[in-house]
Amino acid sequence: MQTPQSAFKAAIVFSLGLHIVLLVVYVPADTQLPKKKDDVVVIKLEEPKPKQEEIIPLQSAQTLTTKVPATQAAPSAPTAEEWAFASKYTLKNSKGYRHSWGKQVRSMMGTAVEGADQGQVRFRIEIAPNGSIVKVETLWKTSDKAEQLARKAIQSMPALPPTPTGKSLIFEKTISFSPFANDDSPIYRDDCLPDPPAFINPFAWDGKSQQEIKKNKPAEQLSPEALAECLKQLPQDSIEGISAHDQRQLDQWGSSKVNQPK
Repeated sequence: MQTPQSAFKAAIVFSLGLHIVLLVVYVPADTQLPKKKDDVVVIKLEEPKPKQEEIIPLQSAQTLTTKVPATQAAPSAPTAEEWAFASKYTLKNSKGYRHSWGKQVRSMMGTAVEGADQGQVRFRIEIAPNGSIVKVETLWKTSDKAEQLARKAIQSMPALPPTPTGKSLIFEKTISFSPFANDDSPIYRDDCLPDPPAFINPFAWDGKSQQEIKKNKPAEQLSPEALAECLKQLPQDSIEGISAHDQRQLDQWGSSKVNQPK
């Protein structure tokens, strides 16, 4: 006797077999079943648009700082005592007179302010025996303003005393119109020492004359009487003059590589 479970299984097998027979009979052999199309993803690339930066006002973008420029007031004019000494000091091409003249000019140029107008100017000056200025020639300059103020001061200078030697005085002088200019007060302690002679190359030859080794002339030595007379003119060096001399030596020969911390 057939059970219900076996009858159900037989029905399923019969149904599957019937469907297979129908597919074989009614579907042609050359019929191709439609293929499933692959999904195509299209990516479109676009150039990135520049990001518009927000314009920030200048005053809010940076902190405005105002730097106070350095200044240096004009020195005082030479006193009557300084001019009295300068008019009698004959050593080193009237050294005291030349210094007092430059100090007088700078005192009339006003305050030097840090900036485009600061600079230096160098003149060649000729002064007549009576103290009047004969010639002023500009050798070089680093500031038009400095030259303008210096020439204006020279034209309006008060009457100068006669030159110490009673002869025309010709010299060169640099006027510094700068807030960083050092004091140029001279010292006189070595003025009785003879000037070293100009160096001459002993092997120089013009190619025509007979060759010979030239000897440099030795420095002229003062006699004891002349040395004693010279020493009478030497004044007592001021503290300002010694300090200015030491500072000039330091600026000329100093090095940033000396005495560095280890």
